[in-house]
Amino acid sequence: PRGNERLHRVLARLADIHAAHPLDLVLVSGDMTDAGRAAEWAEFLDALAQYPALAAHMIVLPGNHDLNIVDRANPARLDLPFSSGKRLRQMRTLSAMAALQGDCVQVIDDRKSWLTLNEALKPHRKRIASFADRGGLLLSTSLGTVFHDQFPMILPPRDADGLAVAILNSNAESHFSFTNALGYISAEQGHRLAAAIDRFPRARWIIALHHHLLEYPRPVALSERIGTALVNGGWFLRKLRPIAARTVVMHGHRHVDWIGACGMLKIVSAPSPVMGATNDAPTHFHIHTLAAGPDGRICLLAPERVEIAGSNMG
Repeated sequence: PRGNERLHRVLARLADIHAAHPLDLVLVSGDMTDAGRAAEWAEFLDALAQYPALAAHMIVLPGNHDLNIVDRANPARLDLPFSSGKRLRQMRTLSAMAALQGDCVQVIDDRKSWLTLNEALKPHRKRIASFADRGGLLLSTSLGTVFHDQFPMILPPRDADGLAVAILNSNAESHFSFTNALGYISAEQGHRLAAAIDRFPRARWIIALHHHLLEYPRPVALSERIGTALVNGGWFLRKLRPIAARTVVMHGHRHVDWIGACGMLKIVSAPSPVMGATNDAPTHFHIHTLAAGPDGRICLLAPERVEIAGSNMG
């Protein structure tokens, strides 16, 4: 209830900002839900339905809470590799993403064709609906690769040297509560991202994912460092090196407010505007301004911090 109440205040504040100074993009870097439950997705989508102009500019991506096991009452819970529950959480997440951005983001299929997300999902819609209604191992198996095949999702640039957005799934598949936060970028996803970069060779890029690429140079408890960054972050950083000067990486996951760089690559870690504070304490988010620099570079200007006041609810 605390998170939902604050989410409504965040959206109302964003809507006011958007009405006064239109935003190009609202990026939600994962964890729209706590445990990927249908009721949680309904709360999220119902909240966005009150702000259609804002929702039309929103891009969301999957977080570990949306996909992997989160059971606060039983942290030792196991989810078998063939669990239909895991597949159901994937399909809920994918369906919510399609509802929000299905007509504006593109994916690459097995024939190397570029389709909108809704076009790519069209052959699977009936099976997804049947699985949501009935469950079952056979239907779950038939949807085995559908979720992973849709990443990265690409929001194309308006102009050849404009801004493109790559929406990644950085969640390693976990079958155990204690490992639900692991991050990983698959080689297949990396190959498809390279194909998108080749398709728009002059574009500037936002690379959007849930997990952070590397640990940040700041003192934190050891428990916060274990199993939270990308397992293959070094490999992924090397993949981004050729486009580092024209790229900003944006992520969430840790609720850490940090902006920095790794070589030429600019990195933005988002604080949570909803979690991480008591009811009466403020939270915040940032509005970032990106600018085109010389030689195809992308510049990250000083962010605007927007504070969301606490409330006196119990």
